Amino acid sequence: MATSAAAVLAVSALLAALLAALFLSVSGGMFPAACLAVPAVLLPLCVRRLRRRDAGTERRVCVLVLGDVGRSPRMQYHALSLSRHGYRVSFVGFLDSRPHPDVMTEENIQMVSISDVKVAAGPRLLSYAAKAVLQSAQLLLVLLRMRLQAHVLMQNPPGLPGIAVAWLVCVLRGSSLIIDWHNYGYTIMALSQGAGHPVVRLAKWYEHFFGPLATHHLCVTNAMKDDLQRNWGIRARTLYDRPASIFRETPLQQQHQLFLRLAHTHPQFQGSEDESSVFTVREAAGGAVSLRTKRPALLLSSTSWTEDEDFSVLLKALEEYEGFVGGGASLPDVVCVITGKGPQKEHYRKLIGSLRLRHVKICTPWLEAEDYPLLLGSADLGVCLHKSSSGLDLPMKVVDMFGCCLPVCAVHFHCLHELVKHEENGLVFRDSAELAEQLKSLLSEFPDPDGRLGVFRRNLRSSRGQRWDENWDQNVLPLIANQG
Repeated sequence: MATSAAAVLAVSALLAALLAALFLSVSGGMFPAACLAVPAVLLPLCVRRLRRRDAGTERRVCVLVLGDVGRSPRMQYHALSLSRHGYRVSFVGFLDSRPHPDVMTEENIQMVSISDVKVAAGPRLLSYAAKAVLQSAQLLLVLLRMRLQAHVLMQNPPGLPGIAVAWLVCVLRGSSLIIDWHNYGYTIMALSQGAGHPVVRLAKWYEHFFGPLATHHLCVTNAMKDDLQRNWGIRARTLYDRPASIFRETPLQQQHQLFLRLAHTHPQFQGSEDESSVFTVREAAGGAVSLRTKRPALLLSSTSWTEDEDFSVLLKALEEYEGFVGGGASLPDVVCVITGKGPQKEHYRKLIGSLRLRHVKICTPWLEAEDYPLLLGSADLGVCLHKSSSGLDLPMKVVDMFGCCLPVCAVHFHCLHELVKHEENGLVFRDSAELAEQLKSLLSEFPDPDGRLGVFRRNLRSSRGQRWDENWDQNVLPLIANQG
């Protein structure tokens, strides 16, 4: 009963917000009393105005993220692909962190900033409802005041309240709605709230009700495609994440320059001589850069510091690795870099600060968008702790690592085999002890290029598939160009 009541409240509030935003959008911000008195008369006039097309309508697309655009690489790739084909893109989302420079400088892409509504006071359920209403009103005003878009391409999750708002706007304006399913929002909420929490049950109902109303659907795995068909009645098209062209092995000169920049703020990168790093050195005569023979291994992981990634697994594995070295094993030192921003970062930084490690050094930088692919292309081994809340999505960070021919150790979950091939392009582990043994095995021959890491890297070089652009042209462009 609680979920049903909350659902009715949420839908009623959304419709109220829609009506208010609709009249505000066509009255230049004014809300005359007549709008309340005679909505039946004004509504058709409003809808006709909202659907007014011009010569450029079919070449306009709204890309919508109800989250941080800078941390939504797949949606940035969508925007760049649309721009590459001559579409004018209105990119709507939070601008908490800087998107990739190509997105910011592309003349066909206009950034439209919205803010994350904060409601801190009152009972949690009431706060959720108030946040949904206020976020809906803000998003409605933004979307209704835009020039008419032929399509709205939105990311889910986060989809509450974005899916319902985008669908209503598309109905009013005659646009098509395309949902790109990265995961299920309610399964992510269940990680912190529990599957039986009223808000989680409402979120599940919401996604099941509004999700199928979209015109077209994309998803990230065949496992999710099958689940959407079987349990949601949605026919989706699988668009595997592919690395963009910026993800590739980094030339040694650029590696050296990157390490020197990072050494200014992170002592883990500092070398013993001027103009050197712990990994690279520049010769005094001639200025050639070379890798140090006895250098540490560069271990890299990236994260959003959320509940679906348990970094205590990596920290325990590194402690065990430290024990291997202390016990006399012939292993290199390790510099472990964990990049990203998120709610649990400070929690894990305190854990990292409490560790007593001599042969393992850990740092947690936030990298600029242009430096992240350079660091991936410079690393020796990647580690992925993403454990899908639904078991149906794949970690894009591994896609990017593979674009840089970087082997990975990845934690096991249901559909991971669609990306990581055990003993071919990396290894799959289930707990910290297994990860520690894999680190020991892979790094025992470091930096010998003929060791297991070298074999995995050569396999990745020889098995490179499509890049993002070709993949997008085959799977998404027909939906956009054919108008359904």
